[in-house]
Amino acid sequence: MLDYRFIKENIDAVKQNIKNRNMTSDADLVVELFNKRTQLISALQEFQQKRNENAAAMKQKLEVEQRNALIEEGKALKEKISLMEAELKEAEEALDREGKKIPNMAHPDAPIGSLDTENLEVKQVGKPREFSFVPKDHVELGQNLDLIDFEAATKVSGPKFYYLKNEAVFLEQALTMYGLQILKKHGFTPFITPDIAREEILTGIGFNPRGNESNVYSLEGEDACLVATAEITLGGYHKDEILPKERLPLRYCGLSHCFRREAGAAGQFSKGLYRVHQFTKLEMFVYCTPEDSDAIHEELRLIEEEIFTGLGIPFRVVDTCTGDLGAPAYRKWDLEAWMPGRNGGEWGEVTSTSNCTDFQARRLNVRYKNEDGKNTFVHMLNGTAIAMSRALVAIFENYQNEDGSIDIPEVLQGLCGFSKIEAK
Repeated sequence: MLDYRFIKENIDAVKQNIKNRNMTSDADLVVELFNKRTQLISALQEFQQKRNENAAAMKQKLEVEQRNALIEEGKALKEKISLMEAELKEAEEALDREGKKIPNMAHPDAPIGSLDTENLEVKQVGKPREFSFVPKDHVELGQNLDLIDFEAATKVSGPKFYYLKNEAVFLEQALTMYGLQILKKHGFTPFITPDIAREEILTGIGFNPRGNESNVYSLEGEDACLVATAEITLGGYHKDEILPKERLPLRYCGLSHCFRREAGAAGQFSKGLYRVHQFTKLEMFVYCTPEDSDAIHEELRLIEEEIFTGLGIPFRVVDTCTGDLGAPAYRKWDLEAWMPGRNGGEWGEVTSTSNCTDFQARRLNVRYKNEDGKNTFVHMLNGTAIAMSRALVAIFENYQNEDGSIDIPEVLQGLCGFSKIEAK
């Protein structure tokens, strides 16, 4: 969340940022509640001081009448303080509830827009392949080669689930090792993270764990959810800690299953593996000082580019517009791979990387001690190394042959043990 004093002192900029992000939140109400809380704290402290003075006076030698008067005064102060504490608690809960609706400030260079079509293309890497035949989409390729079974998964688990089979199993494992090897080279500490996190962690990261608008699965009867990304579990790893400055930046990568409800996600671009309820993802996460976060954000994007350049997949980089940013993100880069089977050939998002500044750290209370000895909130960044399902889409469609077979990217051949998936 944003610092309440920052909201108060920059109210016009905060309101314009909410408008630019196409979000609904009330910055004026947050300031009003912040002022009310401040006043209540000040008033409560005055009455607590009077209570302390009353208690001190009771320790002196007093006449009966004086003692009785102090006792009555003490009772009245206790009752008043109790009422004020209840009022303060109510005000703090309202402030917290409304404050969480305020999004992070956007980077000054982030393009202003409301839809993903208004994202700004920064560059393209690689040239889309020209086919001498009409390319198939990954669904047809996967089913013809007995690599994916959507029908059985729907029967067993429901729509938007899938079985990977045969060579696709080895290919996904090869993608995992390929990504881990690159991240190890860049100094990341690898994790296999839990698939469940407490709701307070999801809220701290910026996910809504409950309600119709939530994109995560809540566990009935539990104060916990299935994770939608390892960003959640890696971001919660240092909750309520003060990190030594000399250890920063901390570069972590987490391999996890990801579970997403994808409520309302329909249409041709959600078919097959592109938008599913469960997939495996290798995620990057960094804790750093504020002065380093912009440079590290660039570093994460370059690692994503390195991964997909190595796979030989054509892609473009886009600077995400304000209306397409998630609430915690200050700035976000997306990598969109060329997908020949998608509507005759289109770009589809395969990775993203976000600088969330101290927005998540404030909720999760993750700090470090700066040069002045003051505890300061860290900056937190995340980035997709490889979302396996979407990487498979890109590989299947870009490496397909006219006979229906699929070549394997050279960097994966030694890891999966074959160079081609032959037509059955």
